[in-house]
Amino acid sequence: MLIAEICANVQVKVIEQNFTYIIPERLKFLTAGWRVIIPFGGRKKIDGFIISVKEVADDTKFPFELKEIDDVIDEEAWFTPEMLQSARWLANFYLCPLSQSMSLFMPTKHSRPINLKFEKIFKAVGTFDESALKKFPAQLKALKILREKILLTSSQLHEFKISNVTMNNLIKAGLVEAEMRRIFRDSYEGVGLRAEGSGFELTAEQSAAIDEIKKSLDTKIFSGILLHGVTGSGKTQVYIESAKITRQLGRNVIILVPEIALTGQIVTIFKAHFSDVVVIHSGLSVEERNDTFYKIRNGDAGIIIGARSALFTPIDNIGLIVVDEEQDYSYKQDNPPFYHARVVAEEFAKFHNATIIFGSATPSLETFYRAKTGELKYLELQHRILNLPLPKVRCVDMRRELNEGNKNVLSRDLQKLLAYTLSKNQQAILLLNRRGWSTFVMCRNCGHVISCPDCGLPMTYHKDKKLRCHHCDVVKNPPKICPACESVKIKYFGTGTQKLEEEIQRNFPAAKILRMDRDTTAKKLAHQKILEDFKSGGYDILCGTQMVAKGHDIPNVTAVGILSADSALNFPDFRAGELCFMLITQAAGRAGRAKISGRVIVQAYNVEAPAVVFGCKQDYKSFCEVELPEREKNFFPPYSRLIKILFTSENRDYAMEQAKNFVEEFKSEMLNSKIEGPIPAMIENLRGVYRFAVLIKTLNLDAARKFLREKNLHVMDSVFIDIDPLTTS
Repeated sequence: MLIAEICANVQVKVIEQNFTYIIPERLKFLTAGWRVIIPFGGRKKIDGFIISVKEVADDTKFPFELKEIDDVIDEEAWFTPEMLQSARWLANFYLCPLSQSMSLFMPTKHSRPINLKFEKIFKAVGTFDESALKKFPAQLKALKILREKILLTSSQLHEFKISNVTMNNLIKAGLVEAEMRRIFRDSYEGVGLRAEGSGFELTAEQSAAIDEIKKSLDTKIFSGILLHGVTGSGKTQVYIESAKITRQLGRNVIILVPEIALTGQIVTIFKAHFSDVVVIHSGLSVEERNDTFYKIRNGDAGIIIGARSALFTPIDNIGLIVVDEEQDYSYKQDNPPFYHARVVAEEFAKFHNATIIFGSATPSLETFYRAKTGELKYLELQHRILNLPLPKVRCVDMRRELNEGNKNVLSRDLQKLLAYTLSKNQQAILLLNRRGWSTFVMCRNCGHVISCPDCGLPMTYHKDKKLRCHHCDVVKNPPKICPACESVKIKYFGTGTQKLEEEIQRNFPAAKILRMDRDTTAKKLAHQKILEDFKSGGYDILCGTQMVAKGHDIPNVTAVGILSADSALNFPDFRAGELCFMLITQAAGRAGRAKISGRVIVQAYNVEAPAVVFGCKQDYKSFCEVELPEREKNFFPPYSRLIKILFTSENRDYAMEQAKNFVEEFKSEMLNSKIEGPIPAMIENLRGVYRFAVLIKTLNLDAARKFLREKNLHVMDSVFIDIDPLTTS
């Protein structure tokens, strides 16, 4: 009798164990990795993942009655041995159920058959007399086209004005054969065909970096590298050359980018060099993701490009993983399991004895420190391509602007820069790290701020006259009367991207303006269309949120304005300075990437802050010299690893009590680690559930995780564990 150990695909933390099922005779081909349908909990049918298969004697006794597997979902095993190994590691490291980590490797949350797409293709067979077909000009035309094209698809018939009747008559005459062929859906099909070459020879710095990377690739053992290059130094070309070496060695490549907005550009460049590129990210349809998985599984793809989900494909024999813009917060998943793609990518590289490159102009302090201490190999690109200068950056004190009577969101210097840029038919990018029209709505009588009913955060007013919570997506009408004091003195404060767009238009009525934020990029591949429209020269100014700040290479952009550059410093977190520095440096780097030098205006209120000062100088190492001692003094990363734990309950006192009890236990047993809290979470009350945060700082992450597992915190539905959190509350 064959039995299978199966992980039930139920997202319930308390169910840690796997379940045993009988494999019926008709399904005896099943092995580890197949997705199957199983009876579960009475009459319910769910999907599950086979973890292992073994044969036992027919009379083997079990403490419970075994049920049979109902059916299979796919035509082959979905999980490779490497994927199963990776899923187990994820579950163990992030203290999450195995079903939760395995679901990361599927195109959609729950297994289901995917609709495959097919089309009919036609080809000419045998020989034919053209003279015999003179009475049938349509058939003769079709045969001549087939002779040139070899194959015609059913979708091409309309293009050549050939009817289905004509093709059917040719099939009956034995002159044409038809067969069904599977069609692979690809939103990026043909993208690389219009890409241009690099247009320049490799710099000495690029060549030196590639030589070092080649040494690592040739060994076919794990190696970690930080590629630290200033903006515009040609890191992407280093990735391309490294990928070429990897493919020549017969191994596969994963290129990670932090946001979908950056995918189109790097795909275009890579497709100009490689024919076997596929793309995977959450912005694609389930069918497109499934088709991509199929190509990978069948060896038709050697280079995978995408956001963090690109790690969870059936790719094997990985030789190179690139984590571009490795410092970016988007690499961290903000719902369970709370994995960080940077950490996962490195572990996967170890599984495959691969080389991993972390690339950035502003590396995270954790990654830079690892390179500084020799844990990672450090490669540096200190100069821009063609020795182009870094943009000239000027910081404007907005306190002085206000005191001198300028109440415009644009400083006088930025207005002058934009006017000059437009007069030269050049382009500009403006960054404002806020969405919407006004940032908040407040009663001037009592000070009441209109907040989200679900999370309590201030709601943002949008141009469509709606209030929106950017955390919960709750939408409501703005009040005409204050709900707290019934005053009619309702005022709209601050400036969002929508209002910025209108203000630019008022100052520069002839300018053509594009806006790029979450509101304008909601549709599929909208990021790519906006950037293509801007790069083509059809627009003068691109304004938006952080998604305009990094990765984009648009030659005609010579001016950048960064509004509220120091707003990140108001964030109550130890990484606030790092965030501010990165934002300024990355955004400034969009300017002057061609022959015309770039100019940048940074608008701030706290112009003396080190993050602002060194950001304007684009001086990463000086910023680190100031920031790292503060981190060490307070035992923050890179001098420790963090674990954030949220204790939740609809009863506020109960949640706080649970958190306090845990803190006392931890202090008495984990003497080599520090623990802080409990404190109210950043959003204390989310949809009626109170949340209190506890922060563990440790040098021994394994020991801390073991303690949490022993206390069974990982299986409690009211407790959420975040390894390596990006925020502390």
